[in-house]
Amino acid sequence: MPEKERRLRRSPWADHNRAGQPVDSFLEGPAFDASGQFHLVDIPNGRIFRVGPSQWHTVAEYDGWPNGMKPGPAGSLLVADYRHGLLSLDPQTGAMAPLLETVMSEGFKGLNDLVLHKDGSILFTDQGQSGLQDPSGKVWRLWPDGRIDKLINNGPSPNGVALNRAQTHCYVAMTRSCEVWRFALRPDALVGKANCFFRVPAGTSGPDGMAVDAHDRLFIANPGHGQVWGVNAQGHCVFRLDCTEFGTHPTNVAFAPDGTTLLITESGTGSVLVAEIPPP
Repeated sequence: MPEKERRLRRSPWADHNRAGQPVDSFLEGPAFDASGQFHLVDIPNGRIFRVGPSQWHTVAEYDGWPNGMKPGPAGSLLVADYRHGLLSLDPQTGAMAPLLETVMSEGFKGLNDLVLHKDGSILFTDQGQSGLQDPSGKVWRLWPDGRIDKLINNGPSPNGVALNRAQTHCYVAMTRSCEVWRFALRPDALVGKANCFFRVPAGTSGPDGMAVDAHDRLFIANPGHGQVWGVNAQGHCVFRLDCTEFGTHPTNVAFAPDGTTLLITESGTGSVLVAEIPPP
């Protein structure tokens, strides 16, 4: 992040998440829009940037805590906001609009990440302050006609969410139990036999954002350990990307349109890392 964009200050987000210590940014939500332009969010400052080779452009700035972001329908970007629920962003104009702020008039615990299914439904995680002390985090699915399903309601901090290539199964990073769960998607709201697909080493922070490549490998950002794990479709770890030379907080990942360039938000230093991923 350019120095001119850094805002070192105490903020409500820092009070709750960094024990009141001032932070200049916290990058998350890497995503490419329909035209192939790269975007990311800065949570404590409520900003969404378009990042080019030579400069960062502020697309939107508002009173929210944007976290996960993914390409949406009709060229939009979908945003999971901890304060405001599901939002839609027009990356060309910066206009934002609410998609889902409550469920039956009740607010969310605090949304974290999302993914768009090819059937038009949006799967998103409702993390809040859940954890091993309170495994009450949720995974929701919003259908294009407005129906909403509660798929998981006992998650110990559901965070990143991704789909396999066939989009038959959903992966959810459970940060505080250091696990990635996997379950089959059905046309109804029933979930059966959700299982632990992968475990990261225990530590100060478990798995965070995730992405799937063209070979059905799942890439898992693991802040705390400073790693990004690459896991095949059978749940075997096939390699790791060690980010600790640059920082210990890789929070999320996204593949560029070429399918091989992986971009990583390193939130501790406010940086974007780039790695070329070889085929199996």
